[in-house]
Amino acid sequence: MPLPRRALIAVTSAKADLFEGGGHQTGVFIGEAEHPFNVFTKAGFEVDLASETGEWVADWLSLQPGFLTEEERKQYDDKGSEFRKKLDNLNKAADLDGSNYGIFFASAGHAALKDYPHAKGLKRLAMTVWDNGGVVSTVCHGPAIFPGINDGKTGESIIKGKTITGFTSEAEDDMKVTDVLRSWGEPFIEEHAKALGATYVRPKGVWDGFHITDGQVVTGTNPASARETAEAALKVFETL
Repeated sequence: MPLPRRALIAVTSAKADLFEGGGHQTGVFIGEAEHPFNVFTKAGFEVDLASETGEWVADWLSLQPGFLTEEERKQYDDKGSEFRKKLDNLNKAADLDGSNYGIFFASAGHAALKDYPHAKGLKRLAMTVWDNGGVVSTVCHGPAIFPGINDGKTGESIIKGKTITGFTSEAEDDMKVTDVLRSWGEPFIEEHAKALGATYVRPKGVWDGFHITDGQVVTGTNPASARETAEAALKVFETL
């Protein structure tokens, strides 16, 4: 039976301040959801967005100059655009059926470190996509969702023995947010990979676009990688 030509983009429902004094709130890194949305819709996919709770806030940095093109910023600001309507009418993960999707794509933002490891509803959707033979993809801090996403036949993590990428610990230091993130008590992406038996790789430069395809798992390193990661996920899908 052919896989549904439909993608689910997961977004974080968490929010937190990255620096003392506030004003730098992390939430959904907009480009990491908007870029895949545009890639998938251009390819003729129906695309849904969901978070664990059905809530979202924008990451402050993702709306600063340089992260979205002029047209992408217009798309985000236009509450009548398809992307913005789906974001503003966000699905709650528990209300969706994973069998309706051929691609699961976890966008992120630093806040994903807080809720993705515990997002049972989103994990259930990803596992259904995986067990039905679809593609599971993540970008940036998105791999924080992998713990508990297990293969239905083996019971083991879907990334065990695979090579993945994601936001680097060096980049956390570069942004001077390591201490704040550590206070959340959640692992960093490299630590999640090690704990789940995956090999973690990264680009030479922490801000370089970079992605890895290993079977039906496709991962990207950072915001600059969101579009190419979605394109790679689509390429895998077309071979299934």
